[in-house]
Amino acid sequence: MTAITTDQVDPLNIMLSGWSFMKTKILQAAIQLDVFTPLSQGPLTEPELRDRLGVHPRAFRDFLDTLVAMEVLERDESERYSTTPDAARYLAQDQRTYLGSFLDMTVNFLSPAFDGLVDTLKTGRAHGEDENGEVPFAQIWQNPMALQFFFTGMDTMNGTIGPELARVFDWSRYESFVDCGGARGNLASAIAQAHPHLRGGVFDLPPVAAFFKQLVTDRGVADRLTFHPGDFFVDPLPEADVLIFGNALHDWSEEQRKELIKKAFNAIKPGGALLVYDPMLDPERRRLDNLLLSMYMLTSSPGGCEYTSDACEGWLEEAGFTGITALPLPAKETVVIGYKAE
Repeated sequence: MTAITTDQVDPLNIMLSGWSFMKTKILQAAIQLDVFTPLSQGPLTEPELRDRLGVHPRAFRDFLDTLVAMEVLERDESERYSTTPDAARYLAQDQRTYLGSFLDMTVNFLSPAFDGLVDTLKTGRAHGEDENGEVPFAQIWQNPMALQFFFTGMDTMNGTIGPELARVFDWSRYESFVDCGGARGNLASAIAQAHPHLRGGVFDLPPVAAFFKQLVTDRGVADRLTFHPGDFFVDPLPEADVLIFGNALHDWSEEQRKELIKKAFNAIKPGGALLVYDPMLDPERRRLDNLLLSMYMLTSSPGGCEYTSDACEGWLEEAGFTGITALPLPAKETVVIGYKAE
């Protein structure tokens, strides 16, 4: 038989890229069925898990094997399924670090936003943006359950960032800090727990106050952390030795970022510092994960997107900060640090 030769590129590569939404839908289905909780407690065969979940036999084995190929489940030689360590930590409902509800909620916002990507590219406006610059995601501020899911997800995402930021920055030189846009205080609590000499706080919108009080009480730092209600475009920022903008500047336009950095410079005490972290783009703008996050910000916020650390360093320098450095953080984030002269 004569071998068939071709110089054509396999079209399946392009087709699979176009079909990557299927992985999202499969993971969502697994979350909604709660596949991960029983498997995190011990291996089960396909029939055992099927009976536990009450699903039909026709599609379930292929479904589980797809999750194995997606590296959120494992299958042993005895055809028993179990969770991977990451899935056990983040997708089992009995874990404090559970991300399933957060993922479900954000995908419900993200999918329509990306449905409007072509319009965003043509008009520069976020999906669903009204004449006042409001976008659908802002609805979570009127929904306490959605806020709870959102804060829980953000806590898990910055749960690795707080301890690292407590480690890589020299906090011994300072007495006070405020996390601007710091939600219910997860990161602020991690810093306070690591450095008992510090007194700190969170500056955020008034509806966050009750969530903040609960978390800092649970973490045992309520006596050293204070909530400052306000809008950082309307109200002055609290005065402190160190201010933090974490996953905050990427929500806004470049001019708004510069405005906030300048407000921070004015609020920071002489000799203090500003810490800015976001999932910043690499200088060559080739890292796919952070570019995808940037596309999400572009489609879901009026002026937001990711930005390079070089750009951020320039904004800090323009505001008057010196000794500016950039350091990598977990969760594909980068922190830019600038100092205010004595």
